[in-house]
Amino acid sequence: ITLCRTILMLWSGLLLSCQTSGNSTVSRESVQTLPTRQSGEVASHQPAEKGKANRLIHEKSPYLLQHAYNPVNWYPWGEQAFQQARKEDKPIFLSIGYSTCHWCHVMERESFSNLDIAAIMNEHFVCIKVDREERPDVDSVYMAFVQTTTGRGGWPMSVFLTNDLKPFYGGTYFPPQQRAGRPGFPQVLRTIHQQWSDHREKILDSADRITAHLKGLQGLPSRKEASLPETLDKGYQWYLRNFDEKLGGFGSAPRFPRPVNLQFLLYYSRLKSQDKASEMVLQTLRGMARGGMNDHLGGGFHRYSTDERWFLPHFEKMLYDQAQLVVAYLEAYQISGDPVLAAVARETLEYVLRDMANPEGGFYSAEDADSLLGFDSEEEAEGAFYVWSEEEIRRHLDEKSAQVFVRLFGVKPEGNVARDPFSEFKNKNVLYQARPLEKVAAELSIPVAEVREHRERARRILFQLRGKRPRPLRDDKLLTSWNGLMISALAKASQVLEDGRYLEEARKAARFIRINLYDAESGTLQRRYRAGEARIPGFLDDYAFLIQGLIDLYETSLEEEWLLWSMDLAEHLQNSFWDESEAGFFSTTGQDKSVLLRMKDRYDGAEPSPNSVALLNLIRLGNLGGEERLLEKMRRSARAFSGLLEQAPQAMPLMLVALSRVESKPKQIFLAGQREAADTTALLKEVHRRYLPHRVVFLADGGRAHKRLASRIE
Repeated sequence: ITLCRTILMLWSGLLLSCQTSGNSTVSRESVQTLPTRQSGEVASHQPAEKGKANRLIHEKSPYLLQHAYNPVNWYPWGEQAFQQARKEDKPIFLSIGYSTCHWCHVMERESFSNLDIAAIMNEHFVCIKVDREERPDVDSVYMAFVQTTTGRGGWPMSVFLTNDLKPFYGGTYFPPQQRAGRPGFPQVLRTIHQQWSDHREKILDSADRITAHLKGLQGLPSRKEASLPETLDKGYQWYLRNFDEKLGGFGSAPRFPRPVNLQFLLYYSRLKSQDKASEMVLQTLRGMARGGMNDHLGGGFHRYSTDERWFLPHFEKMLYDQAQLVVAYLEAYQISGDPVLAAVARETLEYVLRDMANPEGGFYSAEDADSLLGFDSEEEAEGAFYVWSEEEIRRHLDEKSAQVFVRLFGVKPEGNVARDPFSEFKNKNVLYQARPLEKVAAELSIPVAEVREHRERARRILFQLRGKRPRPLRDDKLLTSWNGLMISALAKASQVLEDGRYLEEARKAARFIRINLYDAESGTLQRRYRAGEARIPGFLDDYAFLIQGLIDLYETSLEEEWLLWSMDLAEHLQNSFWDESEAGFFSTTGQDKSVLLRMKDRYDGAEPSPNSVALLNLIRLGNLGGEERLLEKMRRSARAFSGLLEQAPQAMPLMLVALSRVESKPKQIFLAGQREAADTTALLKEVHRRYLPHRVVFLADGGRAHKRLASRIE
């Protein structure tokens, strides 16, 4: 790390001291890459036909299509770009982002649509654009470089590579002119070009050294012989120390949901009979539900809160957040019996089924934070679709409903965003539950039931009114991994809420993936589907998250096709991703030689680590059939991560759960009978009603799955 940061400091000092020369950057009207919004419709990323299209016009990724009419001579990631860089003896400029990334949009408008900046890029670099959601393998390699050399990361990610794909300088967003001590992007480009021309050998040497250093960082920390209870307790103590007793959540702003934290604490609460662990979860979930992070009109959660209060969100909505939070609210409801938590889960699912569902099956990826201020406006603003003025609310509601609504949701004439340095939310209000119903009822001297009626009437009216605004752009690609998470959420919702509609939607999504993204002959998955095209061989998270969804779907429906498919995928996962030397699973198969490093994900973040999920899946399958060979393999994998867990248990809370499960005896629930028999259904409902985190359910009915596992069960 010291080596990498020393190299970067030398580069940074050079860039900051360099004076911009040549033509000055001239601001030009941005090439429009956003679609026309239709009232009440969710727009997809189809670029308007202005200017000359570049190579990205042939791609399916909504993010790449946003840049298809840039004057930059973009290439997608692939051999054509690599050959061109070698042929022209140029370095590569690699830009990585995703379609709902606010600062990606900013850099696209400021720099990539600027004719003068594009001319510098085209003359001196081969420029490659990557959608991080399509190619997490590429993103993770260069993010590791940026984080190691700068101490932070994010998107858009901007990395300069040698023409053999080794990184030598990188960062995130660069402004079009020098600003706040940051070099302007043209300045960076010219300096990199000058150094490439004059000091090539030094660049190549530093790139080799950095790459070798990054490869050396891929090994797991040496493990100490810490006992399992000590490691679990150490993880719990970290959460206890960092818990916000007043507002819920952990650490300081910004506040990300990170549902894996909640999953660990609920598990720990049940394992250790520790009520405080579940109390932290309940307080956090209730705080999130009250805050502006929760869409109080349309359901669903925004990406994160910029403050500690869960009040002011970053307004994008991601499918993986919805899926994981639904599960968290359902499990918390199972433990607490609080109907409010069940209602939040339902509202989140209603949002997904209404706005994120592909009619043929499966679910789209995300909705943007930004939207147009109006159909007659070309100006966009973050959160424009979601915020309200008090005047607008009072104009469309009757007097009593408006009076109730503005009190309940903290609406003010001047707007309720106190910290607004750029006046983005002047006279605008983010809806959040400012007061409980009981307090508003007391203030207005009316019954609580009447307050509730006014609230629901106001929500219906304002939701319909909001639907007439220009909607945020929707990333309408389907990712196997995120759909796997949503299949789990729907299956568990069907279990807990006893709603057959959720089960049918889970089946529909699974069938869509099997038909469109799965090759039964080879047993392989594709990662992405859009506009009739399935592409990009699946990564570890695609297999791990889908297997989890299929097991959950089987335990909900007892339909053996889902269990059999999960077992087939698990075999392929082990054959293609397992690290025989150190245990654990690589994120990739290693077949794509353009990816410098074969990474091993070791962090449960916004999405759970596929290593954690893969391990939990195989423990479930191993316990289901009593397969000691598989369980021993999983014990070896868990021990491989024990060094990391001993050092920083909060890094992989879901791996802590896996470590506990692999070392303990499961609750094996075998149902003998026919799937649709009344007594089978009744018993299954009793199982689903309870929070039983370390259970496996199997129907012993003599079917194919039964026969496949019969010898192991015996």
